[in-house]
Amino acid sequence: MQVPLYQAKAEFFRMLGHPVRIRVLELLQDGPMPVRDLLVAIEVEPSNLSQQLAVLRRSGIVTATRDGSTVVYALAGGDVAELMRAARRILTEMLAGQEGLLAQLRDAEAGSG
Repeated sequence: MQVPLYQAKAEFFRMLGHPVRIRVLELLQDGPMPVRDLLVAIEVEPSNLSQQLAVLRRSGIVTATRDGSTVVYALAGGDVAELMRAARRILTEMLAGQEGLLAQLRDAEAGSG
């Protein structure tokens, strides 16, 4: 039995639903990075990073290549970088709307005082 598209999308977004995974994807937008550089940038325990990288690798969203003893991670495709940029745009719009609402609430509070 085939999984409905909406369910597959929900599972995809659930897979993205971890701060370390999101941070890895943001960092990889600038190009491939070795694990040691990811560790420095993210500041998590190596075992935690390894676990999150494994989730991303299994999902096919990142690739891993070995260069001697160094493992280098990269985004599997440009669509992932576009998704990260789209998320940033959406959040920016949402937060801008909240700032406007907050300003209105402050103005209303000041006017009623």
